[in-house]
Amino acid sequence: MQRFEGTESYIATEDLKVAVNAAVLLRRPLLVKGEPGTGKTVLAHEIAMAVGAPLIEWNIKSTTKAHQGLYEYDAVARLRDGQLGDERVHDISNYIRQGKLWEAFTAEQLPVLLIDEIDKADIEFPNDLLQELDRMSFDVYETQERIEAKKRPIVIITSNNEKELPDAFLRRCFFHYIKFPERETMQEIIDVHYPDIQKTLVTKAMDIFYEIRDVPGLKKKPSTSELLDWLKLLMNEDMPLEILQNPDPASAIPPLHGALLKNEQDVMMFERLAFMNRRQGN
Repeated sequence: MQRFEGTESYIATEDLKVAVNAAVLLRRPLLVKGEPGTGKTVLAHEIAMAVGAPLIEWNIKSTTKAHQGLYEYDAVARLRDGQLGDERVHDISNYIRQGKLWEAFTAEQLPVLLIDEIDKADIEFPNDLLQELDRMSFDVYETQERIEAKKRPIVIITSNNEKELPDAFLRRCFFHYIKFPERETMQEIIDVHYPDIQKTLVTKAMDIFYEIRDVPGLKKKPSTSELLDWLKLLMNEDMPLEILQNPDPASAIPPLHGALLKNEQDVMMFERLAFMNRRQGN
């Protein structure tokens, strides 16, 4: 299989490329952590595109149970059909719904399986997946069949660090933390999305963006995706560069700040900073 080197639309740092290729070689799940907006979920899409593999997505919610990734047996539907005299009730397999792991294990072509935001589920969820991810097989008790992986899929697991994951689970993964992009990498990302953007606008906008991220006490720091949204708005509104010239972002709330500041606490903090700055200026 070809090595992952990033794609035209996804700028991958050298350490991320190393992590992806190591996990693929070892066929260990790649556990990717990082603050929201650093491209963890998109990474799985780009890996699938780069290696020409189908992508199977399992989006985890707080109510998701591990067995749902294997299969679900709809006993209620079978009971209802039995009461109605439906002939389907004689074949229990009609009431077995395949989960995402089953789909990945039996795929004709080697797939990329994304288990997205695993930390949203309860603490037992990762442990409940250990055996299936290790053995790449599981039993369907209702039909007495064993489902075994034709090929060990490429597994990408993302986490926003909302919960600690069990040590036994971590031992089975190859781990990578996506650091927030430095200016040089961020410039490359912007160039990919907006190749014709005015360079001076990008420089001034990034100055403000990184200074905002450095303001102590922010409840939610703006992410890469939010910077891209902000730049798109600035270009669409044809914002004069003079508005972005002020070197101190605390002196005023940035224009179109709703793209960067996503809760009232942070907006109010910037309003207070701007008020205090005006008073000191007077």
